[in-house]
Amino acid sequence: MSVKLLPYLIMDGNAAEAIEFYQKALKAKVLYTQAFGDMPENPEFPVPEEAKQRIAHATIQVGETEVMLSDTFPGQPHQNGNQVAICISTDDPAKASELFEGLSNGGNVTMPLQETFFSPAYGIVTDKFGVNFQIHTQGD
Repeated sequence: MSVKLLPYLIMDGNAAEAIEFYQKALKAKVLYTQAFGDMPENPEFPVPEEAKQRIAHATIQVGETEVMLSDTFPGQPHQNGNQVAICISTDDPAKASELFEGLSNGGNVTMPLQETFFSPAYGIVTDKFGVNFQIHTQGD
């Protein structure tokens, strides 16, 4: 079982620009990037045209550290200075559930821990101190 804590930057439509900036300023290496328009289609949740080019998820590497980032979906609230979260990544769904429940105690669940197309157990919670966490379980 492994557990990693990674910084997660939430942008408001300028994640691609931020990636380019960090490549130059920090010599970051792009490990992964996916736009909302590249995600599997869901007829119950169609992606509007203005969202298709926004970054749904990206991972860059700065030195030995990975940093994740994404854009908000159009219409989601975004406040500068409040766009950093901590992503806790594990390879064990039971551990993900334990971490999620622990952080939820006295906190606010934004997205319940659930299976998604990219993770067997993923959820978002703000702990009782106002710190935003994303719990991500790596798939097989």
